[in-house]
Amino acid sequence: MLNQLQTLANRLSILLHTIRWLILATLAGILAGSASAILLIALDWATNTRESHRWIIALLPLAGLIVGLVYHYLGRSVEGGNNLILDEIHTEISTGIHAPRTTIPARMTPLILLGTIITHLFGGSAGREGTAIQTGAALADELTRLLRRVIHFSEKDRRTLLMAGISAGFGSVFGTPLSGAVFGLEVLTIGSVGYDAIFPCFIAAFAGDYTVHLWRVHHTIYTVTQEAPLNPTTMLSAIAAGIAFGLTALLFARSTHAITRLFKRHVSYPPLRPFLGGTFVALAVFAIGTTKYIGLGIPTILSAFSQHLPRYDFAAKFAFTTLTLGAGFKGGEVTPLFFIGATLGNALSSILPLPSSLLAAMGFVAVFAGAANTPIAGSLMALELFGPEAGALAAIACVTSYLFSGHHGIYRAQRLSNRKHPTLRNLDSKPQSLESPAPNPTH
Repeated sequence: MLNQLQTLANRLSILLHTIRWLILATLAGILAGSASAILLIALDWATNTRESHRWIIALLPLAGLIVGLVYHYLGRSVEGGNNLILDEIHTEISTGIHAPRTTIPARMTPLILLGTIITHLFGGSAGREGTAIQTGAALADELTRLLRRVIHFSEKDRRTLLMAGISAGFGSVFGTPLSGAVFGLEVLTIGSVGYDAIFPCFIAAFAGDYTVHLWRVHHTIYTVTQEAPLNPTTMLSAIAAGIAFGLTALLFARSTHAITRLFKRHVSYPPLRPFLGGTFVALAVFAIGTTKYIGLGIPTILSAFSQHLPRYDFAAKFAFTTLTLGAGFKGGEVTPLFFIGATLGNALSSILPLPSSLLAAMGFVAVFAGAANTPIAGSLMALELFGPEAGALAAIACVTSYLFSGHHGIYRAQRLSNRKHPTLRNLDSKPQSLESPAPNPTH
């Protein structure tokens, strides 16, 4: 009888825990999804306005100066962006501190939204995932501030809610709730995935995605027009492509961080960094006479699935994005990584026995998976966006890309749990997370 009562008490405790996090994660998802919907609407307006009045790109240096001044005088506490959020989550793990700490400043949400919209309006090359992650986590943390006044809310609970906010932001901005849920769990640590927050992350991701649909905001649909059967030849080709995608991801992360260090070393006044970076980007746009390499680049990504593109497209987007983000403009890296991966895959179709459309899909997710060190999230994204047949080969490319992308991802605050391969102990330098802390990058 006593054992039965204990079992019943355990089941009741699990039920109450589930209901509690169902409510909290849903609230976090609604907030993150609403912010993502506003962001997507604003970026659509910014892109259409810029393309209709291309002379506005000449004002990119001034726009960079404004963004730099706003963050220098009003946003120093949130300048770390995604890395600040990851550091907040890691603090509880490494120290075991459960006493309430201050939450992420509420100004993060309006500042990153404003900075991202300005970047896209005036012609910077950036993405949107960084903005969605920051708004999702910051708004979720505002729930923490409110909840602590009425109920017991530990630092571990706060960590879980932050992870749910990341999942909701990522899943809602791309329309991929499965990959968003896993991204919130996987992005924290290289080499391991914890499951203590799996239920809140999944609920928040799906609630966020549903909220975007309630706002009547639609995501871009990517269609793989040519597929290939899964056999030894296609699997080996996927591995070969994954190696190229992983090395590209590694080079992207290192280049962006190197440009950031270069600007910090030679330009002491922070607001001047995006001013100078904006000058270089604007001059380059007018010099080459096209805007296909700035902004999100969605039209070119779509073209990569249906036609052959110039082989240098991925390199041009690579250069524009690393300069934009390295100089301190706001936004994210993931959508440019989609562009780089899709166009690189398109180019690889001339040497690999796979259709260009399929390779574009593989590169789309695999370069992101390698750069963010999130192979599971990348594989799930492939299944959500492209279906099971294309998704299978894309998943092989994601895992291979992850293996070859080293330990230097786009997020400096990632921790290393297990090295990707024993030989990397000698081939790869010590990851940033294992060194003395470095200043957070401004993008």
